[in-house]
This record gives sequence, structure tokens and C-alpha cells, in this order.
Amino acid sequence: MQGRITTLLGPSGSGKTTLLRILAGLDSPTEGTILYSGKTITDSDRSLLRQKATLVFQKSVFFDTTVYNNIAYGLKLRDYSKEEISDKVGEVLELVRLEGCEKRRAKKLSGGEQQRVSLARALVLNRELLLLDEPTVNIDPKNVSIIEESILRVNREKNTTIVLATHNMFQAEALSQKIALLLEGTVRQVGSNQEIFGKSNKYLASFSRLENVFSGISKVSKDGTSIIDVHKNLQIEASFSISGDISVHVKPEDIIVSTKPLTSSARNIFKGRITGITDLGSIARLTVDTGMRFNVQITKKSLNEMKLKVNSKVFLTFKASSVLLI
Repeated sequence: MQGRITTLLGPSGSGKTTLLRILAGLDSPTEGTILYSGKTITDSDRSLLRQKATLVFQKSVFFDTTVYNNIAYGLKLRDYSKEEISDKVGEVLELVRLEGCEKRRAKKLSGGEQQRVSLARALVLNRELLLLDEPTVNIDPKNVSIIEESILRVNREKNTTIVLATHNMFQAEALSQKIALLLEGTVRQVGSNQEIFGKSNKYLASFSRLENVFSGISKVSKDGTSIIDVHKNLQIEASFSISGDISVHVKPEDIIVSTKPLTSSARNIFKGRITGITDLGSIARLTVDTGMRFNVQITKKSLNEMKLKVNSKVFLTFKASSVLLI
């Protein structure tokens, strides 16, 4: 586990936050044993965990002062010099890409920027164990990307051990070396990315509330891809080679929307009609009926440029490699 990113993956209420609080030394387990570097942690030893670990909560509380002062606060308590504090704060601001924001009021930042400040406030302490509770929930894609990049970078450059709690299976797959699946307060499965996501998994399917999930009978083509009969005469082609009953998922952001058929190497092209549009600020979510329902995510700019509206006819295109097994 040391030096790795381990993800606690599970739905809301599965026990992810509780487990993180125990690992942070904030709560005691009702049963079981905590081991840290081979040492058994009792209630009297919980202060050791608080010295070694720091927890970034899903929603953080900020002092009504600048970004700099919020990040520097923990260092001031530890009697670092002004020069050391300035260097360390500058380093983590660069890491989370908030350089130049030192004098801004933390409480006036956007939700995504505040989460980056929370991450910086934890990183500046340079603890052995970084605990992250749903660090990208309810924030925009740009800030999600920056936070995920920062997590990978601090793990790679500082060898920081990270435990991340999320319900987002794609984030878990992208960031983790090890994944623990939690359901109803119980760890049901622990394994590598390949062990968790490399084959059909009943535990993943049982909690995923995913869009664009399709089930059908898969046959392996002469090219080694899977052709999945999902609805009447409709088929989806996937890049893996599996036969039998399976379920697959296509991420909304992996689907290209156009008003005319695209000239593309993509194996999956469907003609459909927009039945719903949801405005999410800089992005829009489309519901498209192709004979089966797809949910698609595009930028607001693309929506306006193509003059799309409900009942517009569109083409959906996605690669075989975008079809994921669940």
C-alpha cells in the first residue's frame, strides 16, 4: 500500500467516509484492528495516525481570509519560518494550478477552486498518508481534471500514499493501483484495475447508476472485436473479445454528436433524434433516441454552433475502445 493510490469504490452510504475517518484517527472502529506500518493502532495511539495522515473532506471549511493564509495556517502552527512557509505555499499553489491567487479570499472562490485550495492545504503539510473523500464530486470538468492531475503528480513525485474514496468507477480506474469495492459497509473485493474492471463484475453492476448501459449477447468477430446485440436490429461493437451475455457502458462524453454522418474509423454510428436537453452551464446533456436511449455530453458552444434543439436529428459516433465492460 505504501506509495500507492488505493481507491475505496462504492455508492453513497457504503462506508467510505467512515473508513477514511478511522484511517485519519478521527474515529475508532467498533470492531477489527488498524495496522499502520505493521504497528497495531489502539485508541490511545490514534494521535499517531493524526500525525501521519491528513484528510480532505468532501466539503471544507475556510477561514475568512486569503488563499495564502488558509494554506499557510497549518505551517504557522508548526512554527515554520516565514521564508519556509512562503516556499511551501508557493510550491503547492503551483501544484494545484492556483498561482497568482494568493491574495484572493478563499470563500469567494468557485466550488472547484475551493476544493483545490483544500487539497493544497493538505499537501503543504507533506504527510505520509493523504486521504481524499470524494475530491471531485459536484465540480466542473476543468477543476476535476486539475485535481486528478495533482493527485497523480504528488503520488509520482513525492511517493505519497493516497487513499481516495469515490463512487466514480472511471475515476477509480484512471487513478488507482489498487481498488477496494465497498457495499453496505463491507469490503466485497480488493484487486488491481485489471482484476476489478477487466471482466464482468457483479459487484460493480450492483451499485453503478450509469448512463448508457446496454446488455445483450456478444459474439467475437473475425477481427477479434465483440459484436453485441443490444436491441432488436441494433448492435454495438467493442474492442475486447468476449462471448456470451454481457453488459457494457459508454461514457456520455465519449460520444461525438454531429448533424451529418462523420467520416471516421469509429465502429459505432447511430442516427437518432434529440428528446431532451439539460443546460449545465458550459456543457449540455442531450438525451437521444436511436431506437435505444443515449445520454450525451457536449459543450454549450457545440450545441449553439449546430443549432440543436429538441427533435433535431443527429448522428452519434463512438469508438469500439469507448465501450466499457461492467
